[in-house]
Parts: sequence; C-alpha cells; structure tokens
Amino acid sequence: MCLILFAYRTHPERPLVVGANRDEFYARPAEAAQYWVDAPHVFGGRDLRGGGTWLATSTSGHFAALTNFTDFDVTAMPIESRGHIPSEFLINDIGAIEYVTDIDHSLYQGFNLIIYDGTDLVYTSNRTNEIRVLEPGVYGLTNTHLDDTWPKTAQGVSALGPTAGTTTVNEVITLLSGDSEGFLTKDSEREDARDTSPAFLRGKEYGTRATSAVIFERHRIQFVEQLFGPLGLPGDRVTEIIDLR
Repeated sequence: MCLILFAYRTHPERPLVVGANRDEFYARPAEAAQYWVDAPHVFGGRDLRGGGTWLATSTSGHFAALTNFTDFDVTAMPIESRGHIPSEFLINDIGAIEYVTDIDHSLYQGFNLIIYDGTDLVYTSNRTNEIRVLEPGVYGLTNTHLDDTWPKTAQGVSALGPTAGTTTVNEVITLLSGDSEGFLTKDSEREDARDTSPAFLRGKEYGTRATSAVIFERHRIQFVEQLFGPLGLPGDRVTEIIDLR
C-alpha cells in the first residue's frame, strides 16, 4: 500500500518535489537506488524479480513513479510486470504525453503512474483509463485513483504543501518515515484495512521497504533513498546529486 506525495510547480526554483514510500514483501529481491548498468542515464531502485522499478529519474530530467491499484476481485495473472512501465519511459527518454498514450493497459494488473518529462507531469491508470496532464499543485497518490483521498494522503499533502519550497530531502524522508495514524472511514473491514493504513508500515514480512525523496532544481536533482528492514528497522541510505544534461 504505497504512498507518493508530490508538489508540482508550487515554487519557481523547484518544479517537482516528491516523497514516496514503497511497501512490499521484504523477501522480494530488489536493488537500492543506483545508476543502471544497461541504462546509465537512469537512477533509481530496481525490482530484481520483475526487472522494473517503482520510482526512478534520469539525467535528462525525467521522473517516473508507480503504485499498484488494489484489485481485490481480479485473479488473472498479469502478462507483463507493472514495473516495466516507468522503466521503459526513462530508458527510452520519451515525452510523457506520447508515452502514456501508447501504453497497452490490458497487459498489466491495476496500476497508477505519474511521469514527468521536464515540461509535463502526467497521470494515468488502467483502472480509470484516464490520461491527465496535471496542473500545478500538491497531490497524494496511493493504491486507488488520484482523486480518492485516504487519510494518509490528506495528512501528507497538508504536511508537504507549505514546506515544498524550502524542505530538504532529509526532511522529506522524516515526513514519510515517521509514525502516523489511520482512521476508520468505511463499513467494510477489507476496505478499512487499505484505506486507513498508516503512511509507514512496520511489518514482519511486509512493510515499507524504502522511503525516497526527490527534489528537482534548475540544473540538478537531489535524490535520497532510505532503506528499511522488517519492523521498520533502518538500513542503508543512498544519497545522490544528479546533474541534468
């Protein structure tokens, strides 16, 4: 049940500020954020089972991040790994609108995608079949469509919005990795479990594996990834300044 918070063009010196939590089974193999051997202009983490990514950026000033769309009643296995969607955008250096228009939604289980090409920030999902060029503002995205506000997205947007112009990458990490409360909002127990989950999950087998902070500036990107193990114990931290070409 991942979470992505992002402030888009709310400050003249920072076109995009992102904070994100990746929630996953700890046993699923992944690489920490780094430059990719097969695509040296791409920097981000990598899923070693599916071969894709959940969040990454590039030296050309592109950014992509993905969340799963929770489908309790869908049992069909996907044809392709959802992580390939952001990976292909970054590897091939394609314009955001052009790229999302050509995605074959039928190949994947439910997903939400945000991609940025330095000009446009675009959202799409194969569960709403929507393509939206986003207006400046502060947004929160989890495992449902962009306009479906859960407590953790509302809390995160309220916290990030006023500080997006001055916050540091380390402060964004702290914002996303601190304890937070969930709220009961629906009658269904299954709905409550996902809608009211805290922003940071401290599980034994499944939980928040990585918290990322990405700040775009005029000529560079600041990127920090904090890794976590079971029960939320902190692991390695990756810090990188990406110079834009």
